[in-house]
Amino acid sequence: MEPTNTAQTTLADPELFDRHLSGRENLPAWWLERKKEAWKRFLDLPMPNRKNEEWRFANVNAITLDGFSLPEPDPAAEAEALEQSTDFADHAGRLVFVNDRLAAHDPVGEELAARGVIWMPLEQAVAEHPDLLRRHFMAQPIELGSGKFSALHTALCSAGGFLYVPKGVEIEKPLVAFHWTASDQTAVFPHSLVIADPASKVTLIDCHYSTEGQTRNFITGVNDLYAGEGANLAYLGVQKWSRRSLAFQLNSTQAMRDSTVTSLNLNLGGKLARSENHSQAMGEGCRNEMLSLTVANGNQEFDQRTLQTHLAPNTTSDLLYKNALLDEARTLFSGLIRVAHEAQRTDAYQTNRNLLLNPAAEANSLPGLEILANDVKCSHGATTGQIEPEQIFYLAARGIPREVAHELLVFGFLDEVLEKFGRENLAEELRAHIRGKFGRS
Repeated sequence: MEPTNTAQTTLADPELFDRHLSGRENLPAWWLERKKEAWKRFLDLPMPNRKNEEWRFANVNAITLDGFSLPEPDPAAEAEALEQSTDFADHAGRLVFVNDRLAAHDPVGEELAARGVIWMPLEQAVAEHPDLLRRHFMAQPIELGSGKFSALHTALCSAGGFLYVPKGVEIEKPLVAFHWTASDQTAVFPHSLVIADPASKVTLIDCHYSTEGQTRNFITGVNDLYAGEGANLAYLGVQKWSRRSLAFQLNSTQAMRDSTVTSLNLNLGGKLARSENHSQAMGEGCRNEMLSLTVANGNQEFDQRTLQTHLAPNTTSDLLYKNALLDEARTLFSGLIRVAHEAQRTDAYQTNRNLLLNPAAEANSLPGLEILANDVKCSHGATTGQIEPEQIFYLAARGIPREVAHELLVFGFLDEVLEKFGRENLAEELRAHIRGKFGRS
């Protein structure tokens, strides 16, 4: 794919924002005003620097707004991406966005629709369900450093999935949203908003893909997950952006009384990818499970920031992040458990484990606790290690090539996270994606 001539463009160009608003005059005035306020906030906020604690040890020199623009319509690229949107085929509904434009919408079936389930593109939901959007869209504060990019997302976001599950409704099959980049030097802003009312059950899968492996893209994605009382909400994110992409993913979870939220993010793509995950235990008896798998190779860098906030008593959060690093790849994990004074009898755990598959790879871990309650069980831990030569020798002695032996040991290391996610029908597809990272189908 030929790169577009956008060397002089910048995402801070006012003409770019004006172009984004053009043609959206039919959307509600409050939505457009929110975008304008966010654009001003984006321009006013400074770029990150390593003097800020939230960006400690981050590769801020690699972050730029220059050379990117909003994508133009490309019917051929849309057709190609649509043809490739076949993962997780056994679903209850699907959305496909290509370069932030809707390419396909498979709605939920008549039975779910009759029970009040809403599954539609974000901008359609803005027009048809404004009260829900005003209450939940980007409603949580960004506390992990990317306020500037969150504001940019709010200002320019147009592509996203909106999922509402009414009280007591259980959806067995997942809903799937595909977000594709398909043009060079373009910026996209995917969004997912899930509202699970009390005693409901649902799974959402976000697929963040690129049609070309070497396009240069800027991505700021956001998901807002809200679990009402007794709800069971699962989220799976699969990130396979192009190898030259600069990507930010900002995730926010609110768990109300007796609810369970389980999230798993598989990180494979991008040149520099930063994720910020904030789980909030808002109601007594709720549980947040935060899982992540990252396979990094070449000169990839993954910057992972997490915050587990406990605001009510008798709540649980359990974080397990595992990173496998090859070549000269680099990861950074910085996590904090925060327990409010009133959040007595909190159980909170945070674990980061790194497997170095090359001496040149680098993994950094910065776990932390901030506890104001006096009756809690909280712990954090981080480990970094290598595969023992004896393990490779054992497999090589049985005729297994070194590269394959490495892969098998990596799968053994990563599989604990897939088992904790607990959905074997989805786990096998995730294993296929991981095998693809090793150059195997």
